[in-house]
Amino acid sequence: MNSRKNKVEVAAVFGASGGIGRAMAERLAHGGVRRIYAGSRSGDCGPYHGDMDGAVKEFAFDLSDEESIRRAVAAMQGDPPDLVVIATGILSTEDGKAPERSSCKLDAATMEHIFRINTIGPAIIAKHVLPLFARDRRCVLAALSARVGSISDNRLGGWHSYRASKAALNMMLRNFAIELRRTHPQAVVASLHPGTVNTGLSEPFQGNVPDNQLFSPGKSAERLLQVLHGLTPADSGGFFAWDGQPIAY
Repeated sequence: MNSRKNKVEVAAVFGASGGIGRAMAERLAHGGVRRIYAGSRSGDCGPYHGDMDGAVKEFAFDLSDEESIRRAVAAMQGDPPDLVVIATGILSTEDGKAPERSSCKLDAATMEHIFRINTIGPAIIAKHVLPLFARDRRCVLAALSARVGSISDNRLGGWHSYRASKAALNMMLRNFAIELRRTHPQAVVASLHPGTVNTGLSEPFQGNVPDNQLFSPGKSAERLLQVLHGLTPADSGGFFAWDGQPIAY
């Protein structure tokens, strides 16, 4: 994955305690990335597979606390990342108010919470990390989105807050891509659909997913990193599935 072309030297993974985020951090380290900043709410992402002690530097951040994000990114200034992955997100709430299958189930506080985690938090991460990107070489910002966030592909409805928050995330990333083109011609910004991954987020909704369409976090991470490796500045602002196929907004 980390060939000389598009080689990643330093990466930052926000959400590295989750299934996909942890797997991405592991694969980056085993692929020869010199430094991986691995962020989680507690600052402790748990045990990794293999020897990663020399590569991983853990940090704490809270998607609801911009100051915590600012501090985390400030600590990267001396050795800034050229790949940033935002592997955070929420689908269900503990009180069962989401995902909403009907407009009758909408609740303002629940919507605000989901947008805070799925849209606003990642946008604030971008606000602080994008100024670290070098202007004279390739740098990548990617965030986990979801196919259900595609407006043009929405044929079933429901899951209102989740769909809307991911659609809004896609728009923010598109905006950042347009902004970066003016100053960072080699930069790439992308939304990523990981497929249905065997994690806590999707566990309550796996019943109708065929076995061959339910990915392990490791397989999903491997495929997503391959997609990112192949993207060019011409792809910046796009929305891509785990197999590299573009998804319409």
